[in-house]
Amino acid sequence: MATRVSTGARLHFGFLNLSLAHERLYGGLGVALDEPRTVLRVERADGIDAPDEETAAYARRAAAHLDVPGARIEVSSAIPRHAGLGSGTQLALSVYAGLARAYDLTPAPREAAPALDRGGRSGVGVCTFEAGGFVVDAGHPTERFTTDRPPRGQWTVPGTVARHDVPEGWRFVLATPDVGPGRSGDEEDASMRAVVSQAEPEIAGEVGTVVLHRLLPALLSADLPAFGAAVAELGRLNGAWYAVEQGGLYRPPIGSVVDELSDSAAVEGVGQSSWGPTVWAVTDAGRTETAESAARDALDAAGLDGDVRVVGPRNGGATVEPAE
Repeated sequence: MATRVSTGARLHFGFLNLSLAHERLYGGLGVALDEPRTVLRVERADGIDAPDEETAAYARRAAAHLDVPGARIEVSSAIPRHAGLGSGTQLALSVYAGLARAYDLTPAPREAAPALDRGGRSGVGVCTFEAGGFVVDAGHPTERFTTDRPPRGQWTVPGTVARHDVPEGWRFVLATPDVGPGRSGDEEDASMRAVVSQAEPEIAGEVGTVVLHRLLPALLSADLPAFGAAVAELGRLNGAWYAVEQGGLYRPPIGSVVDELSDSAAVEGVGQSSWGPTVWAVTDAGRTETAESAARDALDAAGLDGDVRVVGPRNGGATVEPAE
């Protein structure tokens, strides 16, 4: 039996809290995107046959977790790696879900994610894989996580405290400069430890006010300008936590792209996804061409080459179905 899995990228807008002074740490906010996508085919095998070591590593962990002999995996489309688009979690969960279905097992992505080394800090990637939309996760008890995650497999993926469909007419501009990749793995862990150890607790109060009184009401009322302004402010507040570690509110030279694109009337909010380098902006279906052009101009003005695309939201979870 062969299985086809398809899932989209996600944007990570920031966290509710990064200070050890509060009872709960992290609490991610993000949105599922229809593109770019990870699409793969999984079938039963006696060992692991995968196109690259990252995919093979996730397959080995998934096979061990499911207690099955192996899989043959073909990847026909992949979310760009380490670009702030959530490629790792979507790949890991896609491999796992495809492998489970190939062996006639019912996938349980949230329960399996810790064994795959995913969902240990932010639950956004797991939440969007499950159901898409705009999500806020509950974070972790500070006394358990402090500056480090527990060992792999010994955490629980944060629950989803808010999940809402994104209006179908909204669009997200993605401008990914040709610069070094965003932080991941041990480098990201070290950076997060540094950020959390010195994070100012007062910023969490400001973040909470923006989310509760501006961002969520704007989303529920489909007020695009208010949503864009709120999510951009969320990014700036999170940037204040990261400023020392990444060299500014946004990772240089990403700040130049954010500043240039923010001046365009074709978008309503601009920010950096996760550690970057992808810059996002919010617009609507009627302004996609103008917004895309503005993003290319922003890259040019910053002296950067890169990729620009305009994509829609994804209001459903990953698809896992029999392959032809």
